[in-house]
Amino acid sequence: MSFINEFKQFAMKGNVVDMAVGIIVGAAFGKIVSSFVGDVVMPPLGLLIGGVDFTELAITLKAASEGAAAVTLNYGKFIQTVFDFTIVAFAIFIAIKAMNTLQKTAEAAPAAPAEPSAEEKLLTEIRDLLKQRS
Repeated sequence: MSFINEFKQFAMKGNVVDMAVGIIVGAAFGKIVSSFVGDVVMPPLGLLIGGVDFTELAITLKAASEGAAAVTLNYGKFIQTVFDFTIVAFAIFIAIKAMNTLQKTAEAAPAAPAEPSAEEKLLTEIRDLLKQRS
């Protein structure tokens, strides 16, 4: 089997395609969450703390000099990233919890009794006929 055919078989497996879709949706979801945290959650939180914009929080390690930018430790961006992670983790937790609840509900629902096979129907008729003769 050639290398290209082997790669094509690998790439077209269901798990690989599902994973690719999950990564793409996850990246888009990450952008939505980042916007939510940065544009909706952090401004009121910063206002409550006293007008602090977390993304601007930094410690200057070395001041800017001729032609060189300042070296800063941007801990405010780190705080925002932690909030992003927390919200994403919480959203995934809620989604998994909902899926597990739906799965438990589906498992708990009693299944409809299976239709008896043709053999069972025939044996039931024979039994009923034998009861009638007795």
